[in-house]
Order: sequence, then C-alpha cells, then structure tokens
Amino acid sequence: MSFSSQVKEELVQHIGSARHCQIAEIAAIVSLCGRLTEFHGRKILVVHTENFSVAKKYFTLMKKTFSIISDTAVRRNAYLKKSRVYTVAVQEQEDVLRVTEALKLEGQTGNMGDRDFLVNGLLVQSSCCKRAFIRGAFLSSGSVTDPRKSYHLEIVFTSEKKAGALQEMIASFDIDAKIVARKKYFVLYIKEGRQIVDILNVMEAHLSLMDLENVRILKEISGAVNRQVNCETANINKTVSAAVGQINDIKLIRNKIGLEKLPEELEQTALARLEYPDATLKELGSALSPPVGKSGVNHRLRKLRMIADSIRENEEDQYGNKDDQNWQAGRP
Repeated sequence: MSFSSQVKEELVQHIGSARHCQIAEIAAIVSLCGRLTEFHGRKILVVHTENFSVAKKYFTLMKKTFSIISDTAVRRNAYLKKSRVYTVAVQEQEDVLRVTEALKLEGQTGNMGDRDFLVNGLLVQSSCCKRAFIRGAFLSSGSVTDPRKSYHLEIVFTSEKKAGALQEMIASFDIDAKIVARKKYFVLYIKEGRQIVDILNVMEAHLSLMDLENVRILKEISGAVNRQVNCETANINKTVSAAVGQINDIKLIRNKIGLEKLPEELEQTALARLEYPDATLKELGSALSPPVGKSGVNHRLRKLRMIADSIRENEEDQYGNKDDQNWQAGRP
C-alpha cells in the first residue's frame, strides 16, 4: 500500500463525532465529486469517484448523518480498462431535499466539480468543520508522496477559485499552501515536510503523521551525519593538500640550499614535517622541542614557503636571462 493510500484509509476510518462536521465533510466530497441531476422532474444526487475510499466514506457518512442507504454501483472506466468508477447515488426525493438543504445547495444542478463555488461559508465556520472539510477534499482529490522519496502533498481542482478558497481555509491553520496551474487543472500543494505533518494533524491522520515524523527524523539524522562527514572529508583533503605543498617546499629548499642553512626553528620544523607528513599543525607542534602552538607552526611553515617561492623566482629569472642571451646571440 502506498503512503497516500495509507493516509486515505486512515481518514476513511475517522468519522467526526459532531453532525455539523459530518455535513462539512460530505460537502467537500460533493463539491469535488458530486453531480446534482434532474430527470423527469426528479432530482438525483450522485457521487462518482475512482477511489474506493471516497465511495466508502461518502456511503458511511450519508448513512450516519442522514440515515440514508445510498444506491451504489461499480463499472469499468471506458478509457482505463483496469480502473473502476464507483457511483453512490441518492434518489429518494425527500432524501435528496434533506441533503441539499443541509449542504446549502438549493436550486443547484449540474456537475459540482465544474463550479467555481467551493462551499457555503456557513458550513465551515468552526475550526472542527474546516478540519472535516479539508479531510473530505483530500480524500476526494488529493495525494501525498512517500516521504522516504520526497515531501509533496497536493489536492487537484478544476477551478482556480476553488483551489484559492481551500488555500484560505488551510491558511487558517498557519499552513502555507501554494497553487500552480497544471494543464487544465489547478493544483494546491505543500512541499515542506513540517507543513505536511501539520496538515495531516489538521485532517486527524495521526498514525500516518507519526510514520512521516519517523521518516523525517531519520532523514535529518542522516543529513546531519552526511554534512559532518563531508565537512571532515573537506578538512582532511585541505590538510593533506597543504601538507603536500609544504613537503614540496621543504624538499626544494633542502636540494637547493640545504636545510642546515636555515635558522634553527625553521630547520627543526622542516625536519618534523618530513618525518610526519600526515600530521596536523597541532600534532606537528607537539613533536617539536620545545612544543610550539598551532599558530606558531603555521607561521614557520609560511616562512618556509616564502623561501621556496624565492628560490623558484630566482630560477625563473635565471632561465629567462639565459633565453634572452641565446636569442640575442642568434642561438636556439
């Protein structure tokens, strides 16, 4: 089971205790998946969905909230042979009237999913009803990726106004959702792990929330370890690179003028570096007699580098003067 399916299965099991919250969740499902049709003077309220969890939750809510046993049907999707479309319909006129009055849909007909209007504000005045509505919206048209791969939760709408209305509702819980156009749809999405945890809490998917939190903790620990390893590796590389340069400088001085010609403290430092090529500055200072601090060792090594650079410059000048003399004499 995918993480998205896991979340939805948990949300299906959660039924709000208050009737007004149940109505708010029904309103979300109808707003995104519902159709109110009129046939020979009779109105029929139908919910179409390819998600069994949505059909199951809607059927349960209608039974618990209105004591309505809805008609259900399952058929194959004409375009996707392996997919199924679940239909949950309310056909008794008294039942349809009770539901439409409760959802504030009097006088409405057609596909609810195509309307710009999301929900009557009277149905989502309280915080608990907003939670229920967001839960129903996610169940109807939402998904969330496996947090082990990435953090991404989204709810898809056919109308930008609907997406904006739910965005405002989610913002009341201090969650910053974004909206982006994707082909003919508008997608409300959240990509920050902490905020996905928050919205799962809003929808009361507490078990899934704990699973996501565990993944987040492991990722943070792994990231911290990787950063520490990378930092230490960079420091080691830097130390090794510096030591190689210092050894090259010392060998040049030894070959050209001899280390014995250096002042005693520089000679001692140069010999210690040759003997301990992998030592840090602190370790190198401890090997000297008397011991020298890290800054003192660094100062001596800089002096050795300056001497080596001076030798290199003199050699370049000598080669350059020789080339000039050969050119003036016409010799190659």
